Amino acid sequence: MAVREVDRPDPGPRDVLVRPEAIGLCGTDFHIYSGAANYHRDAGGAPIPLERAPQILGHEITGVIEHVGGDVTDLEAGQRVVLDQGLNCISCAREELCEYCETGDSHQCEEFLEHGISGLPGGLAEAISVPAVNAVRIRSELPPERAALTEPLACVLHSADVLARTDARYLIDTSETRRRVRSVLVCGAGPAGLLWVQVLRRVLGFQGRVFVSEPDAEKRALAENFGAETIDPGTAGVVAEVAERTEGRRVELLIDASGSGPLFRDVPGLVRKQATIMLYGHGHAGVGMELLNPVQWAEPTLLSPVGASSGFDEDGRPTVYRRALRMLEDGVIDVEALVTHRYVGLEAVPEAFERGHRESGYVKGVALLG
Repeated sequence: MAVREVDRPDPGPRDVLVRPEAIGLCGTDFHIYSGAANYHRDAGGAPIPLERAPQILGHEITGVIEHVGGDVTDLEAGQRVVLDQGLNCISCAREELCEYCETGDSHQCEEFLEHGISGLPGGLAEAISVPAVNAVRIRSELPPERAALTEPLACVLHSADVLARTDARYLIDTSETRRRVRSVLVCGAGPAGLLWVQVLRRVLGFQGRVFVSEPDAEKRALAENFGAETIDPGTAGVVAEVAERTEGRRVELLIDASGSGPLFRDVPGLVRKQATIMLYGHGHAGVGMELLNPVQWAEPTLLSPVGASSGFDEDGRPTVYRRALRMLEDGVIDVEALVTHRYVGLEAVPEAFERGHRESGYVKGVALLG
């Protein structure tokens, strides 16, 4: 990773030019940097190597508008915004929407592209140009490093929406006692897992037991502050611990926020038959597909939502991003405790990728460019 001079973006009449203030550093960024993942694909679906097409990373973006295109009437220079990094039928003003954008699933748009992920330049830069409808105004004094977590919160909210509309055997919100989720296990207490605990408690109103499995003591403490019971997998067998705490019933909902492949060895012993398994984390390296055989025998409902798409507001802006930002502005979701590392200036960012995110006490890093 290196800091280089590149051409300044040239915004079109429907676009805004934004000066990034804060960029959340995501596990997806680290996976791309390490070579474990590459979402920049050619027309045939093959990954384009970074050696051939280097990428400007950063998709959790907040900044200040520097210029608005001639056709933009509802934004102006100097306003603070968070950005939806995805380009879809709505943001590209296509006359006919694809079937995914038409139903609000814009993250699966037929021609979807993402700044900072699939080849388009991301927010780790001095300027980024996006369609104006991808910019959502910040209407408070919310600090930029907290506003930058709008995107990861929006992803969790989208997944929670998918969970809420899925007619599985066990449901979070039901009056039928036999179908009610009594216990949830969140695997991993990184930013995603900690956001999940808060969304379960503060947004979905879940009153049952929330267990979090996490080896790091500081992250376990954060999860407990947000209303979870924690398990240290390094000292307690997670399967035995969950069985004991649920009196042998096990959990009706498991949320994998870790991306750990070996986790699937334990899943059959963690979940009740016909439970719901939310595949939120990504990675799952180092294991074979045969680990899914005993999981399949339990007939779970497997959910694998990605991104933050759940439709658009009347002005064409993404509904879930706006919801997520308002929750941060209103203090419904607390992300201040999640931001443990701040990297000031572009020159400091390589350190975060090379070593910083492995440091003790690291939960979430943010690059401050303002």
